[in-house]
Amino acid sequence: MSKIPYRFYLTEDQMPTQWYNLRADMKEQPAPVLNPATLKPLTEEELYPIFCKELAHQEMDSETRYVDIPEEILEMYRIYRPSPLIRAYNLEKELGTPAKIYYKFEGNNTSGSHKLNSAIAQAYYAKKQGLTSLTTETGAGQWGTALSEACAYFNLPLTVYMVKCSYLQKPYRKAVMQTFNANVVPSPSDTTEVGRKILADNPDTTGSLGCAISEAVEKAVTTEGCRYVLGSVLNQVLLHQSIIGLEAEKAMELLGEYPDVVVGCAGGGSNLGGLIAPFMRDKITGKKDVRIVAVEPASCPSFTRGKYAYDFCDTGKVTPMAKMYTLGSSFIPSANHAGGLRYHGMSPILSKLYHDGYMEAVAYEQTKVFEAATLFARVETILPAPESSHAIKGAIDEALKCKETGEAKTILFGLTGTGYFDMTAYSAYHDGTMTDYIPTDEDLKKGFDNLPVVE
Repeated sequence: MSKIPYRFYLTEDQMPTQWYNLRADMKEQPAPVLNPATLKPLTEEELYPIFCKELAHQEMDSETRYVDIPEEILEMYRIYRPSPLIRAYNLEKELGTPAKIYYKFEGNNTSGSHKLNSAIAQAYYAKKQGLTSLTTETGAGQWGTALSEACAYFNLPLTVYMVKCSYLQKPYRKAVMQTFNANVVPSPSDTTEVGRKILADNPDTTGSLGCAISEAVEKAVTTEGCRYVLGSVLNQVLLHQSIIGLEAEKAMELLGEYPDVVVGCAGGGSNLGGLIAPFMRDKITGKKDVRIVAVEPASCPSFTRGKYAYDFCDTGKVTPMAKMYTLGSSFIPSANHAGGLRYHGMSPILSKLYHDGYMEAVAYEQTKVFEAATLFARVETILPAPESSHAIKGAIDEALKCKETGEAKTILFGLTGTGYFDMTAYSAYHDGTMTDYIPTDEDLKKGFDNLPVVE
């Protein structure tokens, strides 16, 4: 076989036309989402005031293995998909490893990330239902940017509640969202009842994804014709993001490859869940025994130090409760540069798989992540987002293990997006002012003490 190219693209007719629902192959399902008022499992219909009907159905559907992607969504996907599978030859050489390193690059769109894959779907279904506006939250700004693009495409007004520390760190993210006609509000804000309450309790808070979710949900349920959409965590989002893994699987098959290790960054779970979907399917069904590694920030260690328990998905406690690995909905992570990974909980699907031993998790300090990001940028010429850089660090460590043992393993990781709006973080790393905050056990106990009691 001739040398594998640096970049390999599927042809347009090889692009997947269905999403894959991992729950259909799971031996045990995630615990049901609960109505916080009754502590009973939610029905699909109870989600209709929050989500549009088709997305509520996808959220609850654990039986349909493959879901057809509507042609209108495929049309917009074709603007930037298929995305490339890249062989990291230069990184391999720099590390002196016998490992083969591949990465699936999702940054070739204006949002600069994988988030557009679900944003398009959610905006499409909302428009199809006849809704007149949407609300959402965003951490680093990638999801807000992606949904702004999708809503502009389908002519839907959008309000984005952006975590305050990111709003201040990344003013140009706000400018991009406004270019696509979105209304961007720093969260917590005085525009909602829950925002005012959070500010009253903690006036100096830098915000969190949990705070922003609370505000966005309140806005949705109190506005006629409006619904809420979320960029991670939810089952429906992992479904849409499965196109990442399906494309990677197909590309590697055409190259005669299959990964021994799959590495993804983990915040709420959208990128990780999408990347690993077909490979986890193979692991669950016994077809292959691939290692799957989730990488999270040490400042917000849901998997590695969280509790597997029922918790609210937001700080204001207005959302349903999910059983997941969580630090507690009241946990406010450090205002560091992990961006979109600073969420207190983890996808219920991924939490269940981790709890059952199908995947591993590791947490890294911020400076170690940026050390890996800088090395990667210098040898592979792509400036990675801080979130993606966690996966880079994980992949580098796996490759160095191969160097020690002499094993020529094949490693696949997800490069979720670019870091051009994260130069404040890169500057802090280069000038030595970046710090490594790691919550103490006492810090985490505060969040754990506020977990809801579910018998």
